[in-house]
Amino acid sequence: MDSQEVGVLLEECVRAVAAAPRSAQPTEAQRLDYSSRTGSLCAELASLLQEAMEMKWPFVPERWQYKQAVSASDKTNLSDLISKHLSQLLAVLKASILAQEAGTALAAVFLADRFLYWTDESSRLLEITKLLHRRHPDTPVAPQLVIRQARVYVNSGKLQKAEYILSSLINNSGATGCWAYHSESDRALVQAVSVQVRGMILQKLGLWPEAAELIWASLVGYYALPQPDKKGIGTSLGILANILVSMNDEDFHTFRTNPDIDLQSLLGDTSHRLLSAARAAKMAVVYSQFTSLYVLTNAATQGTCLLSYSFSADCPASQRQSFLLQAREAFTIGLLTKSEGERVTSKQELHTFLKAAYSLTVAHKWLGTAEEAVARASEACQKALAHFYDYCNANTEDKDSLCAEITHLVGQVKLVLQAEPFLNSDGGSFIPDSYRIIEDTSVAFTLEGFAKVMQRFHKCQASLCVPTKPNCKGSKDETDGARLCITALATTTCTANSERSADARKESKEKPKGEKPHSSAAHPPPKCDTRTTVGSTDSLGSSWQKLSLSSRGSPRPSSSTGSNVIKREANASNQSLVTTEVDDDTTGSALRSAEEDKKRDLRGNLVNSLPPTSSSSSTSSDSEKFEAIQAGIETLGTGEEWTTEAVGARLKASAAAGAAQSFSQPTVRTSSGSLGDSFSSQSSWERMSAEPNSPTNGKSQPSSPSKVGTSSSRKSSDSDGSFFLLERLDSKSSDSAPDPTTKKHTRGSEVTPHPNVSQFVPEQRASTEASAESSFEMLREDQSEPGKVLSPEPANVPKGKNPLCYRCLKPSAAAGAPPERQYALSRQDFLALLAGVCHECLLERLHSDKTQFKVKNHRTGHSALHLKFSKATGLWTARETCIYIGEPTGMRGKQRRALWVQFLHQEERLSSYVGKDYLNPKEVQFHLKDVERQMTAQYYVTEFNKSLYDNEVTAQIFFIPSEAVLILDGNEIAGCVTVEPYMRGDFVKLTNNAGEKDESFQATEYGLAFGHFTYLFSGCQEVVVDLQGWVTANGKGLTYLTDPQIHSTKTPRGPANFAAAGLRRFLEEQHGPECNAICRRLKLPPAVRS
Repeated sequence: MDSQEVGVLLEECVRAVAAAPRSAQPTEAQRLDYSSRTGSLCAELASLLQEAMEMKWPFVPERWQYKQAVSASDKTNLSDLISKHLSQLLAVLKASILAQEAGTALAAVFLADRFLYWTDESSRLLEITKLLHRRHPDTPVAPQLVIRQARVYVNSGKLQKAEYILSSLINNSGATGCWAYHSESDRALVQAVSVQVRGMILQKLGLWPEAAELIWASLVGYYALPQPDKKGIGTSLGILANILVSMNDEDFHTFRTNPDIDLQSLLGDTSHRLLSAARAAKMAVVYSQFTSLYVLTNAATQGTCLLSYSFSADCPASQRQSFLLQAREAFTIGLLTKSEGERVTSKQELHTFLKAAYSLTVAHKWLGTAEEAVARASEACQKALAHFYDYCNANTEDKDSLCAEITHLVGQVKLVLQAEPFLNSDGGSFIPDSYRIIEDTSVAFTLEGFAKVMQRFHKCQASLCVPTKPNCKGSKDETDGARLCITALATTTCTANSERSADARKESKEKPKGEKPHSSAAHPPPKCDTRTTVGSTDSLGSSWQKLSLSSRGSPRPSSSTGSNVIKREANASNQSLVTTEVDDDTTGSALRSAEEDKKRDLRGNLVNSLPPTSSSSSTSSDSEKFEAIQAGIETLGTGEEWTTEAVGARLKASAAAGAAQSFSQPTVRTSSGSLGDSFSSQSSWERMSAEPNSPTNGKSQPSSPSKVGTSSSRKSSDSDGSFFLLERLDSKSSDSAPDPTTKKHTRGSEVTPHPNVSQFVPEQRASTEASAESSFEMLREDQSEPGKVLSPEPANVPKGKNPLCYRCLKPSAAAGAPPERQYALSRQDFLALLAGVCHECLLERLHSDKTQFKVKNHRTGHSALHLKFSKATGLWTARETCIYIGEPTGMRGKQRRALWVQFLHQEERLSSYVGKDYLNPKEVQFHLKDVERQMTAQYYVTEFNKSLYDNEVTAQIFFIPSEAVLILDGNEIAGCVTVEPYMRGDFVKLTNNAGEKDESFQATEYGLAFGHFTYLFSGCQEVVVDLQGWVTANGKGLTYLTDPQIHSTKTPRGPANFAAAGLRRFLEEQHGPECNAICRRLKLPPAVRS
């Protein structure tokens, strides 16, 4: 069956269950049809259906999953059986609904669930499940379906609801509804899966140590079963490998030396983080060798680990080639799990194939493969990513053709890079014989030990989410007991209807065209708080205040705007509470993924307001490529007014026209779209232009990703115009960050990058002229003051330098001028970024007062460097990746706007991500400091959560992780955006950076205590303010925050950093002289200014 046929059948089932009258009895014809349909099933499927009705297992097992010795007949997958008989199974589902045989219907849903999840049809199947449960509340719903709902919530950005489901299952030993377990080991299995998925949520939030502990707990549970769960073990090992890649070395040391975690017994020698990750991923490949998707996923992870290690400073130069070859082998194994023309039906599988193809291209580039082959493979990957973006937003009938095109392009990569089959003597397996010699791990885990592990997490899980009243009509299920029901899973967000001060701006009554009001009369649309952050360079955060939920949960602009809000003191009992997903109570409403919301919004009321866009493979005319702008120092105002980009929305002239002050002779140039050469050639990797101030010259030449530019000097082939640069010739930047060449930083005060996944062959223009001095090697060594470091410094590292930084470890004795073209990256630059550089070195290398960047066109693909920052180590770590810049989301602030983005190394493959770009051109350092600030806040809040836990306070606060993506044009930086996971829900603002607060939320009390904690934890030098995000259970559950500001005396004062004055204002006005109840619970000493 193709996707369209499946969609039609599922819609028929939705209509059937929604239209079925509660009291009417089925007709004789409906009963006969039911008997006929169930009797026509093949023997194997009929047997599985009966066992599902008898609740024999909480998850549908694979034949090989629990067997130590696997026979030839066991080397099959349930997905093959379901795929072959899907039409019959869905016919049974429909007949069961009409005959009111709820047990059979839910059993059929249970069997089809995993296959339809991989074909991106879970939303409709879960809707059928909810409707059946509401009509037949005493019919059991399998734990697999309840956890599937949590997975779908995670993928669509509803982390609060997912957290509640999972923590309930963990705390209640898997109890859900009427489901009856046959053994305690089945309960343990449900807990293990639940804790595994929760670990994935913390991974998405960038909390690597906490995520690793949860994944370890799931491994203990899987191994402790009477017959170890191979599929569960393989999945958790693969997740653990990804977490270890992103984790910093200090956290890894803490994790592996934890007395409750015996990592060595599982992975052997665990001295190096990346090699341990590679070992875990390889074990995952072996455990899951009979399922192509799992082999692909885990082999791609293994290759990523090996590729990262080959770039690390710890990899001996003599072994780098060996690890690159091993990485190439792993990516090839993954790609060969599907043959040419074989159908791929899953969004996750398509994304992972693309990632593996791109990563294989990167490995070949560094191994010295011919540049023409690398460029052709790169072009195919870039085109495939554009198709994948369309696939994620396509209607069902368009997905099959897009999928075929993507798999064809991946096939081209395999052909060009000569991905040859390996020796495999087992026809039922997808791995080479060489992988089977891996030692079988012998671990001594028991169910009693797993119960003790779960007990350690009990206090934390109990605090995660407080549910609202049950949504299940007519059910006696309890939301806080052992009969948790699948429909009683709403969490609450509190959005106060703020009063306005006399000088508040008038509310806008204008609604964007096509905007739909809330469908629930019981829960009117919340009004968003519009408190302004004074002087904020990070205005997008406040723009999220404009989000509210439509009846289908899609983000849409709210109608209230303003510049200031008075301090409000209201009791929690007077607040208006709304559910984060109003369609839970609406019979027949479909669950919508973030992708579906995106498609509807952008194609409905937003896309018409955008300039014409083109696909990444098309070229633009001259008039499209150049955008006349006025460059200037932007004055960051104190009254930020947020607007939407919808049709008919009136934009302020200051937001639309650009900055106020123009410069003489601005030179605008666009970046080329040509793709790259390998390092073996004498190319722009070794040369740089000597004419930095010459204007763009030469004829426009349509570029193709497969062609290399041929113009000379400053001439370059024209790009698709997606980014433009503005070179300012006679003025200095207004960046609040100090110029690294003139001001000194205190190293201990900087934030740390997250090691993220990025891979794509850097595009290269043969036309660029050279200087061998264009790298981190040429940075001056006297720019940073000594600061504290987190580990002993090697003897060869100068005092005050970061011992983990590539440049600090390998300072150059050569002296010379900085590169003539600052953003042309040399081979040495790439090696430094891939290995990891400290914040000071990165700013020294990339800080500019002349060159600004801004996204111009959308729907374009680019090669890129994905930069993650870690506060704990002070390092930025890059990976080569490919990114697709989609349409604007429709939300903008005075300074920035949000764009939909898709990139190959995003932490969650099935989740949506947003990019943030400044409305007016900005220098790279603005974007880097945005990420640094948010990751600093995340570092502080992680320590704050530990204090909450230690003091029996049941609440947790998270900051959404933020990362930077440097867009590449050849080997030159052509743009920059910051990216973070997309969140759904009602956005609230708790505090600003000017001393105001909204006390109607209990979350504000926690936020003020967090500021107090931060002030003390930082040695009375910093405080995190401007707290805004998504709140559950009035702040007593989970709070997710984004776009903070930090008042700091560690860094120079800026437009939003009020330094000592900001600290004083927080302590005296926002926090006040008296501590609140949370401060007292945490036993925080008085925050007295010294």
